[in-house]
Amino acid sequence: MAKNSGKIGVLLVNLGTPDSTKTGDVRKYLREFLMDGRVIDFPFIPRWMLVNLIIAPFRAPKSANEYRKLFTERGSPLMFHTQDLKDKLAEKLDPEKYLVSMAMRYQTPSIENGLAELMKAKVKKIIVLPLFPQYASASNGSVIDKVMEIAQSWQIIPEFTFISNFLDHPLFLQAWAEQGQEAMKKEEYDRYLFSYHGLPERQIKKGSVENYCQLGACCNKYGPKNQLCYRAQCFQTTRLLTAKLGLPEDKVVTCFQSRLGNDPWIKPYTEEIIKELAKEGVKKVLVFPPAFVADCLETTVEVGEEYKEKFEELGGEHWDLVPSLNSNDTWVDCVKDLVESRA
Repeated sequence: MAKNSGKIGVLLVNLGTPDSTKTGDVRKYLREFLMDGRVIDFPFIPRWMLVNLIIAPFRAPKSANEYRKLFTERGSPLMFHTQDLKDKLAEKLDPEKYLVSMAMRYQTPSIENGLAELMKAKVKKIIVLPLFPQYASASNGSVIDKVMEIAQSWQIIPEFTFISNFLDHPLFLQAWAEQGQEAMKKEEYDRYLFSYHGLPERQIKKGSVENYCQLGACCNKYGPKNQLCYRAQCFQTTRLLTAKLGLPEDKVVTCFQSRLGNDPWIKPYTEEIIKELAKEGVKKVLVFPPAFVADCLETTVEVGEEYKEKFEELGGEHWDLVPSLNSNDTWVDCVKDLVESRA
């Protein structure tokens, strides 16, 4: 690359987090998050009424209490783990060629500010990496949508590259294998749960190619017709990690957590699987959360505390959570390779 040519900008984007654990900040975060038409895919007026008159007012106090369990002296784990990832990536990439920035889809630091930092540096190209391994319209799609919305008002638009998923990247799988192997040193487990964030079934159907998706056995195979189906990607992630870790297939379960509202979400539900395991007399469970690359409310509190409590109430003895990738060195190498392969 010529000395005077611009650098390549890299924008890492995670979901977002309230600025603090105050109820007002949590309510503000929930409103921005849930008013995204890709998250709650209702028409604007019913979505506005649902979010602003029901969910945000009543859910914010409870969510604020949950965030208080999560935040540390460094603040939100989602924020500082993403910052650590950004810093480590910047150290590994050639500083003469790359400039790394980070953003949150909701709240701060905003995507607008992240892009502004890169444009101020006169980058010639921007690689956008939504930090969600499996593509979903409500996560990766929303990030891409927001970036394009911002860029469309620019007079000069540089080249953009979007990385839509990375569930099968060898270093992503290796990083999870390292996390899992470390956890498995502690116990012999009866079952291995792979718990992913859920989605409403209607969102999967909307993205189905040629009506291929039946929300069932169609996810047992992964190919061109379902390669961007979120549910199929999750099952494929489980299969790849099961093979990588050498786990017995009959002891592995894929399930989905974090339901919101009464509409049907993709199944099986993690909460229902817990009940089934208890009925079977399963005592020791290890849970992987491979939809999350940084520890957050859904991993540390929901899986690590709430589900653990339910499992133990039903007679379980060990419910252990594999930590997310956070700033695992192999995961940093994965992100480095994702970036350099698209430079």
